[in-house]
Amino acid sequence: MRIGQNPAKFVKEVARPARVTVTVLNYIPFLSGFYAEMLDVLKACLGSIYENTDTEYDLLVFDNGSCAEVKQFLMGEHEVGRIQYLILSEKNLGKGGAWNIILGGAPGEIIAYTDNDCYFYRGWLERSLEILETFPNVGMVTARPFRTPPEFYSATVAWGEQTPGVTVEHGHFIPFEVFREFDLSLGQSEEEIRQHYETSEDVRLTYKNVSAIAGSSHWQFMARKEVLQQFLPFSMDRPMGQVRQLDRRMNEAGYLRLMPTEPFAMNMSNTLRNMPGFVSPTHATRKPVRMQKLLDFPPVKKGLLSLYDAIFRWYYDR
Repeated sequence: MRIGQNPAKFVKEVARPARVTVTVLNYIPFLSGFYAEMLDVLKACLGSIYENTDTEYDLLVFDNGSCAEVKQFLMGEHEVGRIQYLILSEKNLGKGGAWNIILGGAPGEIIAYTDNDCYFYRGWLERSLEILETFPNVGMVTARPFRTPPEFYSATVAWGEQTPGVTVEHGHFIPFEVFREFDLSLGQSEEEIRQHYETSEDVRLTYKNVSAIAGSSHWQFMARKEVLQQFLPFSMDRPMGQVRQLDRRMNEAGYLRLMPTEPFAMNMSNTLRNMPGFVSPTHATRKPVRMQKLLDFPPVKKGLLSLYDAIFRWYYDR
């Protein structure tokens, strides 16, 4: 027999979620090797959201089976109220599995998604919202301009060319230093970056006095929840490497994919050394020049990275 009445019956109202849910997908299985600095990167990512977001939002973090130290940090952030929704997965569901939960369950009507290695600058959310709410039929808005494959934004260009009142321009609208900064974070060489810049172009669209670069990315984006749910569930049989499903399917559905003309976010990758002013205590000392040259020698680099990838898959790709 029940004793007494449930006190919840006397609650007159419940909290309403913010219109925007900022969501972060995190995966740090251990704190060595490739992941040696990733807890610092995660802290920088979350710190940039806390410090540089003026519009009201809720923060949802999905942890995809990280190590105990990382989970403990996230639980501490949740306990002090900096993370409103924290989901801890026992195992790594892969990006597709995590997206199914994040994009299907985030409470806001607008979702601002990011991987755990993105650093945001002030105004990122407001500028993304401006583009999302000015242009019609927007699928995704990424908070930084960079050059993405044209086949993933062909519907955006076609809309601009067929719609009265839209100005479409082709050329080099992303300054080289902004372009170079991002591509360096992807591990590309100076020669590769220069060649990529000179042999590709930007497409800039202007509509109702708001300009944006054509393109977007699964790495970080803002979208309406009702749009994202059209593409669920994602079936990805590997943890990585199939994430362009969203880019391709959204373009095929005719949605616009856009970026601001100036950078409001930066890819840190797996180290704070990509960020001006950051010094990683984990890697404060540099390798000797001779050793670094040996490690950068293409056959040596390829062999060691292949071995590292194989070892990682033996232990964690399951």
